[in-house]
Amino acid sequence: MNRIKELDEVTIQKIAAGEIIERPSSIIKELVENSLDANSSNIVIEINNGGKSYIRVTDDGDGILEEDLDIAFKRHSTSKLSNVDDLYRVMSFGFRGEALASISTVSKVQVLTKTDDDLLGIQAFVEEGEVIKKRPVGCPKGTTMIVKDIFYNIPVRKKFLKSHIIEANHISDIVYKLALGNSDISFKYIKDNKVILKTSKDNDLISNIYTLLGKDFSDNLLRIDYEGSNFSISGYISNNTFYRGNRSHQYLYVNNRYIKNDHISRLIENKYKSIIPINKFPVFILFINVDPSLIDVNIHPTKQQIKFINQQLIDKELDYVIDRTLKNALSIPEVLFSKEKKKEQIEELPLLFEKSFVENENIVRPDTTFYDINEHKSSINKVIEEKLKYDDKPTDEEFSNEKADDILRDILQRIRPIGILFSTYILAEDSELNKLLIIDQHAAHERIMYEKYKEEYENEKVITQNLLTPEVIELTNTEVAIVMDNIELLRKLGFIVEEFGTNSVIIRGVPILFGKPEVKKLFLELIDTIKLDIKSSYEVKLDKIIKIACTKAIKSGDKIVDIEIKSLFEQLSKTKNPYTCPHGRPTIIEVSKEELEKEFKRIM
Repeated sequence: MNRIKELDEVTIQKIAAGEIIERPSSIIKELVENSLDANSSNIVIEINNGGKSYIRVTDDGDGILEEDLDIAFKRHSTSKLSNVDDLYRVMSFGFRGEALASISTVSKVQVLTKTDDDLLGIQAFVEEGEVIKKRPVGCPKGTTMIVKDIFYNIPVRKKFLKSHIIEANHISDIVYKLALGNSDISFKYIKDNKVILKTSKDNDLISNIYTLLGKDFSDNLLRIDYEGSNFSISGYISNNTFYRGNRSHQYLYVNNRYIKNDHISRLIENKYKSIIPINKFPVFILFINVDPSLIDVNIHPTKQQIKFINQQLIDKELDYVIDRTLKNALSIPEVLFSKEKKKEQIEELPLLFEKSFVENENIVRPDTTFYDINEHKSSINKVIEEKLKYDDKPTDEEFSNEKADDILRDILQRIRPIGILFSTYILAEDSELNKLLIIDQHAAHERIMYEKYKEEYENEKVITQNLLTPEVIELTNTEVAIVMDNIELLRKLGFIVEEFGTNSVIIRGVPILFGKPEVKKLFLELIDTIKLDIKSSYEVKLDKIIKIACTKAIKSGDKIVDIEIKSLFEQLSKTKNPYTCPHGRPTIIEVSKEELEKEFKRIM
């Protein structure tokens, strides 16, 4: 008996459908793209229960001829291609002829359609890829697709669907991307009988961005407009004051099709290095229009991955236009060491010195010795050894970090503040050890706040302060859903949040530990982190949120007085880890009197 068998057509269709239809959002994407290809001006998307039980997509496009209905749901039936050469001229969203076949294989489909030339429309019922019933019906020009009971006939696939909220979030994400990429089309999105978004076909791109993503988003964008020989690049990129905690607001379209391209994302992100904080990501909505013969869209069934034949040329021109746009919008000072410095001296600079003092070559010479954290602990251990010479314990004992930390705490409690450098670094003298200590006020305060906040949370003692003026924050529908799904976590973290309208929330209270923070920026960073770690463990998510929240500590440039400095030293001395901020940056470095005297040639 043969071990290799030819599969029956039903099994083949279900396997193929699994490649196209992963979840309800896949159905939305395919149906809306069909509506776009049908020259629609208005598209309405409606879902119930995360799209698992009901999806309806209505358009005012060309409609489907009655004679085409019988084959429209067959595999590889399409009006977009005639032969293989047409693949190199594809400008339509769909072209494989698999979407309707796949949808009707895994769900129950009802179609209402009418062309401009027909007096009556057609209503058809489709199951397993076959039209089982059709009849004439009165309906307007266009097509309505109603999809019910997704995966009703594939129980194993149905079990893998997530909750209504999660599936609805995936659909919202798809709808936002489709609406952003097609400003000349009116979109209306209804979720569980509630209108979530509505755009106008009369909008230009920036107005569409304002409608979908909000005023803060649209106000912080820079226009891109470039025309090349075989392609053009247009759209918007964010300025250096607007960024997010993940890549969820990076939108790239090629010939109006939303695509994912990590290569282009990294190229753009590299242009923002040094002008936005680390671990933050620029925002962009970019459109690349290219001769279809220079791309391959037939890479993946979802059609969200493509290949450029002229990738290097696009990289070069995109690099140029992003660089030019950013330079015209901001001025970034260039930092250089003095020309007299020897190359070997600069190469020997410790990383810690580069981070803290590279900004001004006239303040401290580059060949001055600064200790990194491990070296600093070693010097403290030397002090411990000196003290233990008078104890009964042998000096070759392996000293614990706890002892070293105790010495640093003693130092912090006795040092004398002598000034502020660059409104950022506190200078303090330790006359007992003949050292100049330099404390990063932000890193030190961040460590203090982090440990206090984490302790308050773990002991369920986070105190909330009500805002005199509540803050309304515009979000996408997906982000609002994430907020409401994590409302208990946010409450434990000290935030009083409520849903406010369709696509916004209102903040009525914040953790009292932070005083009066920049509520909007803080909250957006928290939501970005929750969104990024939505599949991660609870502990990892919480730790990242607390670290982000603690970036609202005293900033570089904030003026602090002597009594605040002494309080900062006192509080830092009581932390579990006074050496670094929660992100691993040092809170304190030291310069010995001996090294300074070497620089002034007092000793050789």
